[in-house]
Amino acid sequence: MQKQNHLIKIYHLMKPFMDENFLLQSETAQKLYHEHAAKMPIIDYHCHLVPRQVAENKRFESITQIWLGGDHYKWRAMRSNGVAERFITGKDTSDWEKFEKWAETVPYTFRNPLYHWTHLELKTAFGINKTLNPENAREIFEECNDQIKKDPKFTPRGLMKHYNVKVVCTTDDPVDSLEYHKQVADDPTMETKMLPTWRPDKAMAVEVPANFKAYVDKLSEVSGKAINGFNDYIDAIQARHDFFASMGCKLSDHGIEEFYAEDYTDEEIKAIFNKVYNGKELCKEEILKFKSAMMHIFGVQDAEAGWAQQFHYGAIRDNNSKMFKLIGPDTGFDSIGEFNTAKKCSKFLDRLNSEGKLAKTILYNLNPCANEVLATMLGNFQDGSIPGKIQWGSGWWFLDQKDGMTKQMNALSLLGLLSRFVGMLTDSRSFLSYPRHEYFRRILCNLVATDIENGEVPYVGYEEKRVNQMIEDIAYNNAKNYFQF
Repeated sequence: MQKQNHLIKIYHLMKPFMDENFLLQSETAQKLYHEHAAKMPIIDYHCHLVPRQVAENKRFESITQIWLGGDHYKWRAMRSNGVAERFITGKDTSDWEKFEKWAETVPYTFRNPLYHWTHLELKTAFGINKTLNPENAREIFEECNDQIKKDPKFTPRGLMKHYNVKVVCTTDDPVDSLEYHKQVADDPTMETKMLPTWRPDKAMAVEVPANFKAYVDKLSEVSGKAINGFNDYIDAIQARHDFFASMGCKLSDHGIEEFYAEDYTDEEIKAIFNKVYNGKELCKEEILKFKSAMMHIFGVQDAEAGWAQQFHYGAIRDNNSKMFKLIGPDTGFDSIGEFNTAKKCSKFLDRLNSEGKLAKTILYNLNPCANEVLATMLGNFQDGSIPGKIQWGSGWWFLDQKDGMTKQMNALSLLGLLSRFVGMLTDSRSFLSYPRHEYFRRILCNLVATDIENGEVPYVGYEEKRVNQMIEDIAYNNAKNYFQF
């Protein structure tokens, strides 16, 4: 009896899972979140949504399609749990079979952010407060599918409205037509702005000459400009840059292993372009010089257009060559890399800054060992023109979880200005990922509230207003002002 009473006492002391005060460990945290962060709209300034699905307002047939399709975070977890690939990316298995295997995996994801994301999405999108497991998988699968069929909310546009999303910025190649962005922009019923983001990675990918030549030829076709040399190539890229700007683009994004800042001459770059375009392989030095030149040109173009530039660096992609051949890139076989980038990053930014061509810049590291490196890099190039001109982006990819985001905000707080931070983004291919903004906001509010509770930050009078405003700014206002949406 005594043991039973002890267990009952422990049970009553436990916080319920994912109630309204989830992750909010004090009354101050609860106030900051519920009265300030939660009410702010969402600006999702970096994602990988498919523009066509937004333009056509795609109707999904099941929770599997809207939830598991393209989500390599879940795919990695399922593989780690021993799920065969046919139940993950296979074409010969049903939506139910894939969902069933995910439901079997979920109870094995304790302490992984997927467990929290999964249940935040079920709760905020479907109103389902049950924890997903094999025993109730069929029930939840059918309940979700029933809602998807009956409720127009479960479309791309409906979900954006549901989560109060004001702006989404997709990720687009310079040769993309942006036809679906135009379709959305011309639709008076669309309540969320969908803007393109310039992602010119392929424009400097000279490792495989045949692929690069095909890209140059495609660029020539879409730009309407003949390309007979490097200068023509840059003219064609500039034409597409201008076109993106005319379609509302305000950001570029670059997915790079490391920063490129080799010394080069114009004559060298022209010769390298001719060499690779004519099908000859480049040596490592030539590749690095060409990438360095292109990165500098991209930076100048962004500055002259008044855009912000983003750099996501530090990933080793497509590690599993066998699976890359079978199912292609972006399928869950990437990892954190080790690169010594501090000097190159500094040199790259300094070149642009010295020419008066350093645009608003957001830096994202994938390896957490670079946290303090980037937090201190920001201050080198702030110029007083706008608050937080050089930003350190939120925890990215493998760092997009409670520990990673907390460490990023702690380092930024200690070495920069957290109050000028442009906040969260989904970096997602799923229309159900917007609760990641809620997750971030709850973590932010709890972090700040802990300092208040410990007497490290004042919370009375003017300072109370300043803290409240800071929370609202990081949640929404800073991004709105920074990108001029």
